[in-house]
Amino acid sequence: MQDAVQNLQHHFAGDIIEPDAPQYASARAAKFAAGQPALILRPATVTDVQAAVRYAVDLGLAMAVRSGGHSFPGFGTNDGGVVIDLGGLTGVEVIDKERHLVRIGGGATWGEVTNSLAPHGLAISSGDTKSVGVGGLTLNGGIGWTVRKHGLTLDNLVGAEVVTADGEINSVGEQEHPDLFWAIRGGGGNFGIVTSFVFVAHPTTDLYFGKIKFPAAEAVTVLRGWADYLNHASDDLTSIVTLANPMAGGPQAPVEVAVAFDGDDPQRAAEAIDPIRRLGTVLDDDVSLRAYPDILVDGGAPPAGIQLITRSSFVDSESVPEVLDILAEVGTSERSPVIAIRSVGGAVSRIAPDATAYAHRRAELLIILTSAGPQPVVEAARPGVDAVWARLAPHTDGAYGNFLTAAGDQDVARIYPAATYRRLADVKRRYDPGNLFAGNHNVCPQ
Repeated sequence: MQDAVQNLQHHFAGDIIEPDAPQYASARAAKFAAGQPALILRPATVTDVQAAVRYAVDLGLAMAVRSGGHSFPGFGTNDGGVVIDLGGLTGVEVIDKERHLVRIGGGATWGEVTNSLAPHGLAISSGDTKSVGVGGLTLNGGIGWTVRKHGLTLDNLVGAEVVTADGEINSVGEQEHPDLFWAIRGGGGNFGIVTSFVFVAHPTTDLYFGKIKFPAAEAVTVLRGWADYLNHASDDLTSIVTLANPMAGGPQAPVEVAVAFDGDDPQRAAEAIDPIRRLGTVLDDDVSLRAYPDILVDGGAPPAGIQLITRSSFVDSESVPEVLDILAEVGTSERSPVIAIRSVGGAVSRIAPDATAYAHRRAELLIILTSAGPQPVVEAARPGVDAVWARLAPHTDGAYGNFLTAAGDQDVARIYPAATYRRLADVKRRYDPGNLFAGNHNVCPQ
């Protein structure tokens, strides 16, 4: 292996970090996992990425690819393999002002993207955390603060550059490698390393953004009214509800309704947001006009010794009342997990379910339950959380890969419906028959 590393050094412009290097201790860790890889490679060029892939193949080593490193299961690191850290490929460039086309490096974070595009009056429908990588978020979906108006992040993708398992560079789009282009829009990192993305950005202004809080005792009324309203509200409005926030009192915490209105007209914003204010007794309301980059939050790793378990599922319109009643009851009871309910619908639902590998187009809501704490505390809470999911199971469907800490076969089956999985497996056999890219919610080529 040492001979192979020395050979790699002759034609690798980026950083090669071995276990005895001073920066290894920090470089081996993603946000939610700290592995013990045999080697960490930080490419400076696309040619470096090709060399890194070929190195892993030649030595038969497992490979992890890291963009922002926010994967809950810890896909951005491994034990004994190679980590390819894309943090050196972070460029953000407006390549066509008239068409609002933007090229973004595969290792860029959304904080870097929003700050770079703001002077141009542009934005891309993304997640809600600055340090999340463009790669991981996009390849699995991208549900953020303008999702109801501008769709998923991957819905705004029009092209990409992908290094596949054979070490070759592939330009993909609707006309070039359309099968691979379909697969990377929702199929995660199963098919190669995306070294750059081309998005259609949208013109943007400041947004009306903030939280409206209601008493926990009004959870049922607020949740039902919120969902009923979002079902027919303007697509300019996207919203997330949080219950049982441990930093605000757990089961006694206020029901927090976060809103993002994509526009700077105060009258239109009030018309869209006021119906939410009328849902109950407002305890606090900090909605104000803010720049798009400012509505994204900083993201960091949990404190040492803290473990997270995150699960997610989708809810169609017919099941919304039953699901919200269950969540209101659970969220105001002792030992409740943190509950987040995200509005989807809007632009997401106007794309055919088979148009991309993200198949959950008809969902009205995405629900996310998170347990956090020292491992013994989380394990003690697991049976109770399992019981909640058992109650929800008849009324929910699927899962969102970006909000899962588990990566077993059942999790993969929830992310990808059977027809979607079969199509993904066909693409996998074509571009990665040896399953080199297995450090993800894996689609097997067999």
